[in-house]
This record gives sequence, structure tokens and C-alpha cells, in this order.
Amino acid sequence: MAAAVALSGCEYKALPDPALSARDKEFIARVPKADMGRVFERYQVEDPTGQPPGTIVVDPKQKLLYYVLGGGKAVRYGVATGAEAYGWHGTATIKRMAEWPRWMPPADMVKRWPHLKPVVAEGGMPGGPENPLGARALYLYDASGHDTLYRIHGTNEPTEIGHDASSGCIRMRDIDIIDLYGRAKVGTRVVVM
Repeated sequence: MAAAVALSGCEYKALPDPALSARDKEFIARVPKADMGRVFERYQVEDPTGQPPGTIVVDPKQKLLYYVLGGGKAVRYGVATGAEAYGWHGTATIKRMAEWPRWMPPADMVKRWPHLKPVVAEGGMPGGPENPLGARALYLYDASGHDTLYRIHGTNEPTEIGHDASSGCIRMRDIDIIDLYGRAKVGTRVVVM
């Protein structure tokens, strides 16, 4: 499947931006802009995954995420993924979805970066443009129903799209996570290669 994903279709169809709330517009305007290049822009493409419609497929090596539409088509997004040491792969299910979510750094992250202790002491960081989860978050759970602690989420660092830039989570531009959030639902299957 990796070879198929790497050779994703040559037909690109630009997609309009999703509708934004007033809060979305206000917060997104405060996040830096980034030119990621065509390969990481949001397009409808021929589906390279072979997965059923409604599935999300993440290719960490290519830094691409696909939402399978059906009819041989998928929406392709650029992402930032975890560095090799922190990367996760497997199959998960979205069990929770949140708009401008509160961020609580996990314990292992606080061990690596003690400067995050005040964020934990304050009960996490409220949603907003300074929050590293960005505009939306999709929470991934394993087959046993346990939280993997991995998320597909927005970012306030869009210059990182196309790079290894996180502790394992899958980051997207805020406009792209808003688009994906509108397509996905609780129960959506996620395959991380």
C-alpha cells in the first residue's frame, strides 16, 4: 500500500475552503501563514489507499493524509508527523472530536520538556490560536477502547507541515483540520501506515 500511496494520482482538483465561524476566522487570522508547496495543499485526488469510503489513511513518510471519498477519489492533505522516535502506526478509531480543544500535555512530554509543568498545574491550556492543538482535534482510540494519546489536530506552526515536527500526533493546517472535521465523525477508522 505504501508504494500505491507514494504514487498518488496525477489528477488534482482544488477544493474550496470550509465554512468558518466568526471564532474560527478570528483565531485563524492570528496564526502565521505558510507556503507549503503544492504537494501539501488540500486536493481531491484519485484514491491511492484501497480503503473503504470514510476511512482516514495517514502516510507519515510522505507526510500526507487521505480521507477516502469513494468512487475512486480521496481528499489529500499535507501533515506534519512525529519524529521516528515518537512515531506511532496502526489502526485506531475516532472516539472524540473537539473544536478549539483544551490541551493537556501528556506525562511523557512533561518529562522531556519540564517547562510545560505550569500548563499542567493550570489544568491545561484553553483552546485558541496559541494552543498547539489548533482549531480541531480528533482523538484516536485503539481496538480495546483505550486512548492512544495520539491526535489528528490543527497547529499554530503551519511551517512544520511536511516535516517530522511533533511527539507523534498528526498536525494539519487549521483550515485543513476544519475541513477534515466536517467530513469525519465519531467512529471513523484511521489507518496510520
